[in-house]
Order: sequence, then C-alpha cells, then structure tokens
Amino acid sequence: MGENVSRRLFLKGAAALGAVSAAGTLSYATWEKTAYASDTGWKPETHYTICNGCSSKCGLVARTLGGRLWTINGHKDDPMSKGTACGRGHGVAQMAYSDTRLTNPLRRREDGTFEVCTWDEALAEIGARVKKILAESGPDALAVIHDPRPSGKYYGTRFINALGSNNIYSHNCACNTSKEAGLSAVMGAGSWSVDFAKCKFVMFIGRSYGDGIRPSSVKSLAAAADKGTRVVLVDPRLNSSAIFATDWVPVTPGGDLAFLLAMCNVLIEEDLYNHEFVEESVLGFEEFAEGCRQYTPEWAEPLCGVKPERVRSLARDMAKAAPAACVEPSWRAVSGCSYANSFETARAYAALNALLGAYGAKGGALVTSKPKLGDLDPEKFPKVPKPKNKRLSDDVYPLVPAGMGTATGAVATGKLRGVFFYNSNGARGYGNPKLWDAELEKMDLVVAIDIQMSETCEKAHFVLPETSYLERMEIPNLLGGKSHAVNMRFPVIEKIHPETKSVDEIFTLMAKACGVGQYFPFTVEELSEAQLKSIGVSMDELREKGLVKLPAAEFKYGTPKFKTPSGKVELVSEKVGKAGLNPVIGWVPRRVEPSAGEFHVVGGKQGIHSHTMTLPIEAMNAVSREYNLERAWMNAADAEKLGVKTGDTIELSNHNYTGQVAVKVTERICPGVLFIPSHYGGTAKELKRSLNYGIDISHFLDVGALEDKVGSIESQEIAVKVRKVQA
Repeated sequence: MGENVSRRLFLKGAAALGAVSAAGTLSYATWEKTAYASDTGWKPETHYTICNGCSSKCGLVARTLGGRLWTINGHKDDPMSKGTACGRGHGVAQMAYSDTRLTNPLRRREDGTFEVCTWDEALAEIGARVKKILAESGPDALAVIHDPRPSGKYYGTRFINALGSNNIYSHNCACNTSKEAGLSAVMGAGSWSVDFAKCKFVMFIGRSYGDGIRPSSVKSLAAAADKGTRVVLVDPRLNSSAIFATDWVPVTPGGDLAFLLAMCNVLIEEDLYNHEFVEESVLGFEEFAEGCRQYTPEWAEPLCGVKPERVRSLARDMAKAAPAACVEPSWRAVSGCSYANSFETARAYAALNALLGAYGAKGGALVTSKPKLGDLDPEKFPKVPKPKNKRLSDDVYPLVPAGMGTATGAVATGKLRGVFFYNSNGARGYGNPKLWDAELEKMDLVVAIDIQMSETCEKAHFVLPETSYLERMEIPNLLGGKSHAVNMRFPVIEKIHPETKSVDEIFTLMAKACGVGQYFPFTVEELSEAQLKSIGVSMDELREKGLVKLPAAEFKYGTPKFKTPSGKVELVSEKVGKAGLNPVIGWVPRRVEPSAGEFHVVGGKQGIHSHTMTLPIEAMNAVSREYNLERAWMNAADAEKLGVKTGDTIELSNHNYTGQVAVKVTERICPGVLFIPSHYGGTAKELKRSLNYGIDISHFLDVGALEDKVGSIESQEIAVKVRKVQA
C-alpha cells in the first residue's frame, strides 16, 4: 500500500496558505517557508537525482521534509532540464507513494493467479529454470529486454552476457530504431542537435517538443521562436508545438518521405544546394540527384497531400536561410518506428540537411561528442567473456543499431525460452500484443522487474518488485554535447516497502542463483566510485553538486567527422545495399493504404504521460480524465459526414480489432485521419485507473509486421472503418 502526505503536515500547509492569503501576500515561496516553519522541527533537506519519467533522464533537485518528498525541480546546470521539471517528471515522482506499488515478490500459479513468495524462493526457482534452459537449449534461448536506464543497462547486459547470451534488447523497436539506423547509414550518427540560438529556419517532421516534453528542448525552441526563427511543423495534426510555429504543413500519414524527396528535387533541379559541402563531404550525390529527378513536387502531391507550390516555396526559403537551416532529427514520430518507410524517411531528411550544408554550420545541425569512462580494475570488476553467437534476429534485421536490437523481432522467432524484463512493458508497449501474449505463454521462464503490475507482469512467472527511483542509487550518467558533464541518481527518501530491491541488487542476486555470481563481486556504490574515479570525479563532489562538468575539447563550428565507411555523408550506402535495400535514398511506400471510406490512424505522446507507465498514477490519471485526453481527434468535415459531435462514442474496426472511444472534433487534424494518443487502453487488471480507459491502437496492427531489415513495429500502419455508436 502507498502512503500519502501526513494529515498533520497537510493541515499545517493549509493553515499557512490561509494565513498568507489573508495577508494579501500569497506566493508559493511565501507559503512554502511558512508551511515548514512549524513546531515539527522539520527542515527541508536537498538531494540530487535524475528523473525516471522518460529517456531524457533530466537532472533534478529534490527536497524532502520529515523524510518525505516535498518538492522537485530541474537542476539549473543540467542540459536536459535546464532548471525545470516537466509535468511528467512531477507525476512520476509520485509513484514512490502510489497505491499501485508492487511490494513483494510474486509467483504465478498454474491457474494464472499470483501468490506472494519470498525472495529466496523466487531466486531459487529462477536459477533452476535458467540452468535447465541452458542445459537443453543453450544461452541463445535467453534474453533481457529493457528500457535502458543507467544501472539497468549495465547490470542487465552484464547478467545476460555472463549467461553466455548476446540477446539484449531495448524498447527502441517501438520508439526510434528506424531513425537511429537511417541517420547512421547517412551520416554516421543517430542524431544531431539543432543550433537553435543561431538557426533561421527549422523543420520538424512529425515530432512535437510540446508533447514529448524535454524542458531544455522546449526552452530552446521558445527562445528561437521569440527571436524570429521560422518554425515549420510537417504533421497530419497541428500538435502542441503549434504555439511556437510559423507554418503548419498538413501531410498524409506516411507521405512524409515523398514530401522530403520533392524538397530535395527542388534544391537540386533549381541549383539551390550547397555545392561546396556536397563536393567535399558527400558520397553518391550524382546517383541521388539522378534518382531525385522523378520526385517532382507534382509526383509527390498525391502521396503527401502537399501542393507543389507549397513544396517549392518551402525548399526555396530553406535554401535562402541555409546553412542556418535544417530538419530537426526527430525521435519516435514518423521516422522512429511508424511505417514501412520510416528508415528511408530518416535517410531522406539527413540527405536534405546535407544539400543545405547544415552539418556543423552555425544555425544548422550540430554533431557533438559524449564523454567515455576509463578502464576499471579487472580484478575488482572482472570482464565477462564475450558471447560466441550473434544476437537473435540480427540476421533478419541487419540494419538494427548495435545497442538496440528488435525485441519484437526476437520474440517473433519463437526461439526464446526465457526472458527477463526490466523497466519494460513489452507485452503492451511494443506493438503486436497478440504476438507477445502468444509467445510469452509458450516460454518456460518470464521474469518481470517492475514497480507496478503491468500487462507484462501479468504474463510473467515471477514478478520482482523494484524500489522507486527516489529510493535508490544508480551508476553515473554521462552527458554529452558542446560541453561534457556527469550526474547521478542518488537516493532521495528511505525505502518505503521493505521487500522491494534496487535493480543492481536484483540482477546480482539472480546472477548468483544462476551460477554466474563471480561476475558481480561489487556493490553499486563501489562500481560508481570506480567509474567516477576513471573520469576524475569523486562521489562526494557529485553528491554535493548534483552535476559535475568534465573537461572536453572546445566545440568548434565546421564540417564534423562523419563516422561512415567513407568518412562522408553517404547518399548511397553500400551497407544498406548489402542488407537488401536500395543503396540510393529513394521512394518506399507505406504498407497499409486506407480503402474508400476508411481512416488513417496516427498516434503520439501527450506532455504529461510516458508511454504506458504513467496513466495509473492517481494525479496524472485525474488530469487525463478532467480534460478528456483519451479522446480520438477527428476532422470537423469528417465528423459532419458521420453525424459525430465532440463527446460522442465512435467505433473503430479493421480485420484485427474493434474498439470504441470518445471523439474530439477539431480542425487541427487532416481530413481522413484520426489521432489517438498512445497511453490509453490498458488491460492490466490491477491497474484499475487505466484499465479499459480509452483505446490502444496497437491492437489494430497486423501481427508480426515489422519494418524490413530494421525490425521496427510499424506502429501507425493502420487503416480503420469508423461509425458513430452513440451521442
């Protein structure tokens, strides 16, 4: 059971609020000081940590009062938060006290229900099953699937490698695998940063800082908008970044690639590209240019829905602003995992930036560096032997980035007998829930390490309860960019539930139970101390400051070193060709096209939620319900044809699934398109706030359909019929 702020503290705070309000001096700072200047004797204590609300891992300053969390805010020097914690960050911190917390190890009975067991019982049975799988099928039948966090990434990888398996998979096949793979194929890095301070023109392809909030990104975009930067949103939906935008370019879902190729066509055919950059730093321009001749704006219009004159105008304006102009690198969005052409879409906008000469230019696309840890004492931290075999499914998806893998692709092979999930709801969040349910049911061992009883936990044989991020230490987190730094997750509060454990403890205990404990003869404190020492930082200094800047080579503008085989931007890729795709960047259609009367379906984030994790949190769920955030967006013209008004229920159906959801009628979505946020439609029975609230579009996906050679889940390859159910 969770705990709440004590009644006494609440009444003290309420009384203080009433007093300062009556005095006419109401402010948060005044209230805060008055509230804890009381006879409790409590004084606020400051702690530093990093958020666990999303992959940004923002640096936070947390204050406690009487041993309980009091406030959180962003660390002023942290490059991700820049002194601000987003709504998601505030909400996720409440998970420590949530009534949905897992508090004891659980073991699944034969009838599918769960019973509490001891850690010793769970570990002994897990160890026995792992040894049986190793003896009968070898290490390739085991895998770890996780959403990477500092300690989880280190311990999870070390654990599965110690068992002899290379099967380590992240969540990225349902996030940004195609983007990372596509950009790496062109310019040798999975991303870049926009030089907003000097940028004159920036184009977003489906991404919205206002919905997938990272405070530093929002601040940079807001500052750029204030100084007059032209901000263009290419999206079927006028998303929450609209407040900063100068242009909205409504595009047909999956047609972004056609739009981008037409932009490249205009730059080349009208001789608007940067000749110097292309001649010195681009490989394969002639082949790409030859291919682009067919991709005229007129060719693109029926595929992307953008008028030819609009394409030409945008291309010419970007060229005028170049090299202080670029396409933002995106994340999940269109190129992350959405379509059969997501990989090629990423390649196309990387090519567009090359034609603009944006890489390394002031106001353009900056490729920066990240610090690395030094070597550790091999006796204290023994190296794990490198597994002999390649990661499962990499032969089918040869372009998947090394640090990601495709979890859904691996599960689809049917060759896994044992899987360990950490901070990961694969059964719900990685597309194809029918596939996941069927394959997990066949396995001999499924272990879920989590903080709440997710859909994946319901499929597990053992559920191991983790501490909340506020209750644990994790290993150092290295920060790159124009400058380098390190921060770290330190405990903010004492452990609330005695039987919960931190991820480092859990993997260490499982390693011992599985017979590979010799690779874990250290504590997380010892490992963190050693890693920090290798970069010249002490634990005491980091604990005191929350973030320590590291020495780094001075950043200089100019053409970066591209980590491609040729050392140049590659518009023609030998690696892509060897994988079986077109080596020259070009047109690839989306896989699913709506028939007459059907709708495209697109998904996306909301600023207060993080995938499927946060909707069960009481406060965040309440916000969703108060503002009806689960509703599907429908264009006003489409709604009129169907006789639908805001608040009505509609039914969506295709050959895979039928579901119902309330509707929001708006002009902020293209005709023929539905937008459905991706956080809703939960099926986990113990998470009652999110259970059957809204709809999950992954049910509409074709089972087993993954992007060719990359393995992303094609999360928006969906077409549905729609009918009104009731007013």
